[in-house]
Amino acid sequence: MTPAPQARSRSGFFYAASAYLLWGGLPLYFVILEPAGAFEIVSLRILFSLVFCAVLLSVLRDWRGFFALFRSRRTMLVMTCAAVFIYINWQTYVIATLTGHVVEASLGYFINPIVTVLFGIVFLREKLRPLQWAAVGVSVIAVLVLWMGYGSFPIIALILAFSFGLYGLMKNRVGGTVGAITGLTLETLLLAPVAIAVLFGVAATTGIVFGTAGAGNTALLVGSGVVTAVPLLLFASASRRLPLVYMGMFQYVTPLMQFLVGVFILREPMPPERWAGFFIVWVALALLTVDMVRHARTVRRRTLDLT
Repeated sequence: MTPAPQARSRSGFFYAASAYLLWGGLPLYFVILEPAGAFEIVSLRILFSLVFCAVLLSVLRDWRGFFALFRSRRTMLVMTCAAVFIYINWQTYVIATLTGHVVEASLGYFINPIVTVLFGIVFLREKLRPLQWAAVGVSVIAVLVLWMGYGSFPIIALILAFSFGLYGLMKNRVGGTVGAITGLTLETLLLAPVAIAVLFGVAATTGIVFGTAGAGNTALLVGSGVVTAVPLLLFASASRRLPLVYMGMFQYVTPLMQFLVGVFILREPMPPERWAGFFIVWVALALLTVDMVRHARTVRRRTLDLT
């Protein structure tokens, strides 16, 4: 490998690791935002993300690229759907974090790669390889074990997995036509009216915490926009530098960190039935990873044979 690709690979690993580590630490960030409630936190997260993205667009002088998105009805429709799915995902995740369900939330992101494979069958007409079918089947068994053994249906995990999977599908539909910053700016702009309406509802019921719980709490709530945008930008930089197979392996870092935070820091209960369900999910992910690596090697070998 020449020095230039080596440098790109090293920086790609750094960007990917940074993005997924930041995402993995989000439960602790949201916990320290209390006494703000879940709906206020997500609404402020949307509005401050919009402000932060607007600043970035100004610094990068990319407003022309942003406004170009409005010329395509298809792009606007797809991005509106993406905004709806990411709102569901963000709101569910923060509710889970503040109600002691971080472990179940991590399960959702462990399951997400399996859901993405399913969406490939249903929406993209992709054909699954044998190990992918095995991973899907094992993951279904895991959900059943968690449901029957633990005594409650993992609804939070499934909402997170399917909402983020649908969000990814929508982003796939627009492909490379929508950049990381312009896309997040548009999504938060579309969600801004919802966020404002929710804040009015919070103010009329429980009351707004922002600005009333000390300078530290206020600064952290403002910073929620930064911690939303920065990992996405790091992820976008990594995806341009690393092969897809490496990016696929990095995606397990975030749910693993969330799982460790939930079990060892927040001390959420882990009865044997839940350990069993998680173990089966990890078996499914191992199968998926083996298939991903094997398929990448096969594609690389065929490419070399053609050159």
